[in-house]
Amino acid sequence: MSWELLLWLLALCALLAFVVQLLRFLRADADLTLLWAEWQGRRPEWELTDMVVWVTGASSGIGEELACQLSKLGVSLVLSARRVHELERVKRKCLENGNLKEKDILILPLDLTNRSSHETATKAVLQEFGRIDILVNNGGVSQRALCVDTSLDVFKELIELNYLGTVSLTKCVLPHMIERKQGKIVTVNSIVGIIAAPLSTGYCASKHALRGFFNTLRTELATYPGITISNICPGPVQSNIVKNALTEEVTKSTGSTADQSYKMATSRCVRLMLVTMANDLKEVWIADQPFLLMFYLWQYMPTLAWWLTNKAAKRRIENFKSGVDADSSYFRSVKKKHD
Repeated sequence: MSWELLLWLLALCALLAFVVQLLRFLRADADLTLLWAEWQGRRPEWELTDMVVWVTGASSGIGEELACQLSKLGVSLVLSARRVHELERVKRKCLENGNLKEKDILILPLDLTNRSSHETATKAVLQEFGRIDILVNNGGVSQRALCVDTSLDVFKELIELNYLGTVSLTKCVLPHMIERKQGKIVTVNSIVGIIAAPLSTGYCASKHALRGFFNTLRTELATYPGITISNICPGPVQSNIVKNALTEEVTKSTGSTADQSYKMATSRCVRLMLVTMANDLKEVWIADQPFLLMFYLWQYMPTLAWWLTNKAAKRRIENFKSGVDADSSYFRSVKKKHD
């Protein structure tokens, strides 16, 4: 075989490998590290069994689904949110569909903005189960309003709830994990914790703050390799986050009941979250295309990402001002073009 023929075969193999990887990426619904962990990594069914898991924001959406999937893994669950009756509903669902008994689930009402109660809540969990293996910071609220029209109270509420509340609870749990030299702190962030999105200035700010806080906290815990910090950054996922989102006033939410079929199924998002926990991944991106592509563009090609974001922002704001649902109209059109 001549050298020229060999080089041509190598080039062809390289091109074929590139095409295969490109096709895999176009079908991906998470970053490639996470998908590799799902394929070849540790299984949640092996790694998370018998752990004590505290989930905030457990009354609906991602938190509810996470509780349900965890209940099938034989963990002890602590469910927290402000709406006690919804927590009771989630508990019944876990008992009916999972492998847990009544004693394995603790309902612990919690208001993240009431920071003075967090220490007491932490002691209650430790008294009930003796330890906290995983803290899942999932509680929070979103926003849909133009910055110029938004009351400063809305920004305060978003920072108090999404950022300071999460930081406060983490600080209460952290000494216990340091004493044991082990534990997992998992925070549900967002795609807008990495990119920028119009109508969500306060929400984006709170999520960027969370990412910065936990990335820095990870460096401070370098001497405790048994304590892991995971940032979960989902794109659009089926939940009540838009329905409950604040508007220009802190007392007013959108109440949106728009179609969510274009969003990722909550069950798929949560499964990937469990894979993240089992494999101690530092940061993961969970989103269908083309939203996953935006993660990569913002990370590696920010100039192009800004250009695309600005074009999309104009359309989204126009829809918002005309009374059209800004999320569904924009995201559905983007997904349709991609498909």
